Formats: sequence, structure tokens, C-alpha cells
Amino acid sequence: MEFIRGWHNLKPQHRGCVATIGNFDGVHLGHQAVIGQLAEKAEELDLPTQVILFEPQPQEFFQPDAAVPRLTRLREKLQALRRYSVDRVLCLRFDAGFAALEPEEFIKRLLVDGLQVRYLVVGDDFRFGRKRRGDFAMLDAAGRQHGFQVVNMHTVTIDDERVSSTRLRAALATGDLAMAEKLLGRPYRMCGRVAHGDKLGRTLGFPTANIYLHRKVTPIKGIFAVEVFGLKGEPVAGAANIGTRPTVGGVRTLLEIHLLDFKEDIYGAYMHVNFLHKFRDEMRFDSLEELRRWIEKDVADVRVFFREYHPSGPQNGYRELTG
Repeated sequence: MEFIRGWHNLKPQHRGCVATIGNFDGVHLGHQAVIGQLAEKAEELDLPTQVILFEPQPQEFFQPDAAVPRLTRLREKLQALRRYSVDRVLCLRFDAGFAALEPEEFIKRLLVDGLQVRYLVVGDDFRFGRKRRGDFAMLDAAGRQHGFQVVNMHTVTIDDERVSSTRLRAALATGDLAMAEKLLGRPYRMCGRVAHGDKLGRTLGFPTANIYLHRKVTPIKGIFAVEVFGLKGEPVAGAANIGTRPTVGGVRTLLEIHLLDFKEDIYGAYMHVNFLHKFRDEMRFDSLEELRRWIEKDVADVRVFFREYHPSGPQNGYRELTG
């Protein structure tokens, strides 16, 4: 998959494609259906598939203090898109200049001159350009003028409701990881590099791998059973906390993972963390000793989960986590 950052990096070889435009936050089953829709047309026309997305996401630009929790950072989004045979991803910087662009200029500069799109998939509620003046009807008219077809995204439903990023955020916010997995077609995942922390977990007897999430707002918080990829002997089971650590006066949101029965030095490792089950919300405790006792209980609960409930089970790659 080729990643193109900014339309100033578009080259003549990028002209001629089938394309879609959107945030693709989460890359859920609805997004995957759009990619499948593109792939079918790409095969028919013998053209590459092109996903066009924005950084930051438009709502994050217009309402930075009220933006919804980001499901996937750009790198996570690209990793997910790579799984579904996308040929190219164009990432456009959404800034004041971009927001002021007239929709007609967006169409001509990007879709016609830059990419020479032959087939475009967008939602029928898609709005773009200055004052959100551009819409599906404008794209459809431009397509007839410039020789490209504009079609609606396929709608995917689960339990009689449309699959959407909003619905996925709601499932994660309530800790319904089973529903999140249904909407995604895979467990919800976060990725990041292991960084040095304050070593508090080690002091309490439960050392943690720490990952800074680089999000203003995280879609999930609390104590979870997780499985970790990217380490020797993967998958490695773990007990994770996402939160600000109120007991010790923390402010920055952090993902901390106590890896069960794992002793390797992994500072600097890039890990993929799948969230499987939520046990409780993060709490503030009156003392470090009370915090230690709760961590001990959480780790015991996570061991029981992997031993008795998780379908992968120790027989499919996990060690028997009884200790």
C-alpha cells in the first residue's frame, strides 16, 4: 500500500483510480464494505483503489475541545487499511486553508486534475468545501461533466442498526467489547511504543509496559483483559489499565499493561494491544496499599478470564496462566 501525504505529493502516476473519501475512523465493517465496493470496480476498470482521508479529522479542526474520542490514530488506521488490499491512501492536511477551499476547486484540483478519478464512493450525506456547500448532488453533476461515476456507500447493518463509528464509540464507552468486535469484525485494538514510566507498578509488584496514547480523548477507560502482539511468544496475555491514575495525581491518559508471566525487556517495542473484556472503571484509592490490593485482584480476575472464558485458551498459544 502506498501512502501519499498531501496533494503536493501527487505524481502523474497517481492519475486514474477508483476512490472514496472519509474519516475511516475505526475501519469498521461499514468501511470494509466500501473498500470491497471499490475493489470490485477497480478490478472491472483495471485501476488502483484510492482512499482519501484527512488529518486532523474535520471535527477535530472545527471543534478541538468538543471532538469525539478518536478510535484510531493515523498509523493504526493505515495498518487496518493495509489488511483490506487498499492500493493507495492520500492523507490531506485539514487546516484553515483547506477549510476555506471552495467545493468546486476541491473537485477540480483533487478529483479531476490530481487523481483523475473514474469512480467515486461517498455517503449521500457527505459535505465538503467552504461552509460545507459541497454535497453529493454537486459531486454527481461534476462526475457527469468530467467523466466519473459517483455512487452511494453500501450500508451495513448489525442487529438491525447501521454500523458506524458513532455506534462503535458508544459500545466502547459502555465497555461492550463484544459488540465492538461485531462492528469491527475483529477485537478493538490500540497500538504504540513502550515508553519509560515512573516505575510505580514495579514498586507495587506489578511492573507495566507503558504506552502514551497521543489522543485528546480516549474511547475506552478502565481495567481490561488484553492480548498483546509484537512481542516474543505472541500473543501475550495481560491486565491493562487505561486512565489518568488518579491515586497518584496523574493527568495524562496512559495505557499500562501488566504482561502475565513475561520477563523480557521490551522498552522501545511497538505493540499491538487487543482489548477483550472490561472488568471495571478506573478508581481513586486512599493509599498505595489499597491500590496494590486492587491490582492484585484485577490480575487474578484476568488470569481466570484467560483460563476459563477466552476462546483462544492456553491450548491455542497462551501459557496456562495459573500462577
